[in-house]
Amino acid sequence: MYVLFKLLHVAAVVAFLGNIVTGLFWHGHAARTRDPKILAHTMDGIIRSDRLFTIPGVLVIIVAGFAAAIIHRYPILRTGWIAWTLLLFSISGFAFMARVAPLQRRLRDMAKAGADSGTFDYAAYHALARRWEFWGAVALATPLAGFVLMVVKP
Repeated sequence: MYVLFKLLHVAAVVAFLGNIVTGLFWHGHAARTRDPKILAHTMDGIIRSDRLFTIPGVLVIIVAGFAAAIIHRYPILRTGWIAWTLLLFSISGFAFMARVAPLQRRLRDMAKAGADSGTFDYAAYHALARRWEFWGAVALATPLAGFVLMVVKP
């Protein structure tokens, strides 16, 4: 059972991190067009992919990770690399819920409004997108550091 939970945990981590990276990539790709229709469509896709991959990935990461640790009899909070990874993962979750997700919706809405009205303020959009990219980087870097800790187990 340990190997099964570990496999599920690692697969969920790959999907979780991969979804964050691809979201940042596709937004950057769309932003180069400065087209509000493309930007709105891209942000809508990123929001949907979070619902399909990021949020379920978080649940599988937590459940499978705890199950594997319990089965393997790791003292979860007394095992440094697990405790630090839990802290980093929590920081990522807070950054996502408090900053990334709300900014994503604002970016999508701003682009949709610009596409509908025909007057799109790309400079304002870009300023907001820079904030989203910063918090997205925080939401990516913290679990990525946790991933490194999980692999090297210092």
